[in-house]
Amino acid sequence: MRVSPLRLAVAVALAAGLTTGAAAAPAAPETGVGPVTKLPLPRYASLKTDRVNLREGPSKDHRTLWVFQRAGLPVEIVGEFETWRRIRDAEGTEGWVLHSLLSGRRTALVNAGPDKGAEKAAISLRAKADDGAEDEARLQSGVIGSVKACTGTWCRLVVALPNKRDVDGYIRQNRLWGVYPNEVVE
Repeated sequence: MRVSPLRLAVAVALAAGLTTGAAAAPAAPETGVGPVTKLPLPRYASLKTDRVNLREGPSKDHRTLWVFQRAGLPVEIVGEFETWRRIRDAEGTEGWVLHSLLSGRRTALVNAGPDKGAEKAAISLRAKADDGAEDEARLQSGVIGSVKACTGTWCRLVVALPNKRDVDGYIRQNRLWGVYPNEVVE
């Protein structure tokens, strides 16, 4: 995926150690169980609202690095500190958000793949979990859908179309960002 110039500038600033001077919680991603929620780390969640500030550290005193403007966007929770969650987005950008701005609802981002021009390639959403099944829809990279179930190979995804109609079908799990490889979702 392409990294925006702003995100690149943020990454360079963070790598150079430029901070606001506020005390920071541990920056390294945690693994195992979150110290606050006792839920697994890392884990996927989604954004609750159309405006979520991604901050440099776990408080409102920390500088805003990015503003997400897409409710339902999947994010990976990689750390916890009090009421704050360290998240990572599909482009690899990390920062802190208030836990109240996150939802446990599982969503996923359609990912056409790393090939040049792949973002323009449409991905089949199938009527059944079978490569030979009829297409329910053709989805562009970046489309968000609600994950209903995953077998470890295929996921059932529901996508809201602009005409207010939902399309329900199956997509190969490796074409989604928001579920882990071989993860089973029930």
